[in-house]
Amino acid sequence: MRADHENPTPENPGLQVSGVAVTLGGNQVLHDVDLAVAPGETVGLIGPNGAGKTTLLRAVLGLLTPDTGTVRIAGEPPRGARGHLGYVPQKHGFAWDFPITVAAAVLNARMVTRWGGAARRADRDAAARAVARVGLTDLAGRPIGALSGGQRQRVLVARALAREPGLLLLDEPFTGVDVPTQELLVGLLGQLAEEGTAILMTTHDLAQARAVCTRLCLLNRTVVADGPPSGLDDPALWLRAFGVAESELLLTGTAKEAT
Repeated sequence: MRADHENPTPENPGLQVSGVAVTLGGNQVLHDVDLAVAPGETVGLIGPNGAGKTTLLRAVLGLLTPDTGTVRIAGEPPRGARGHLGYVPQKHGFAWDFPITVAAAVLNARMVTRWGGAARRADRDAAARAVARVGLTDLAGRPIGALSGGQRQRVLVARALAREPGLLLLDEPFTGVDVPTQELLVGLLGQLAEEGTAILMTTHDLAQARAVCTRLCLLNRTVVADGPPSGLDDPALWLRAFGVAESELLLTGTAKEAT
């Protein structure tokens, strides 16, 4: 049953971004960003390279502090809500040469918010469930360095799920993965939304975004448009978001995919 979208709770947090601005290296990367993701929603964050998508995720994660504005997860700032957050980074951001198995890599994600101590039964059970949900139980003992690209993406998703998050953030989850992994992710994200997880993901894959997301947020340093995929059929919105001429947008196929 889908969760009540109007009443986020600490166990199932929603996300509220209000008036966020971020400056990096003297350049304003984001300004006046307003965005909400309720439990059970899947929101796709779409925009060109350099639009500030990953920066916004980092602000939600509490890895950087906005110049102005607020980020709240179930009413709490990110640092106070880290136990409810799951994050799937891009594959190149993980140390795949580290000598650790799939099972250990996923279990380790349960331990990062605690200071030392052995894994508890609840930790091991949660990690095993996460490995199973991404279809890697048979490979649980395999070193992560021996995995294919699609299997590596599944490990990253499992690490996020092992934390049993109420808010799941994904950075380009469909990039560079095989078709079976894409299909698994589409199905899994749908299941998580039905279970009440709030999901925010960046993506360049408009076809997958339309298949997965209940809403799309077009971002180019600020929110250009935000609504259900079927409601964003005005090419002018996409022209503004991607900052290109109409002929170039049509040539790349972006407008055709989006409408």
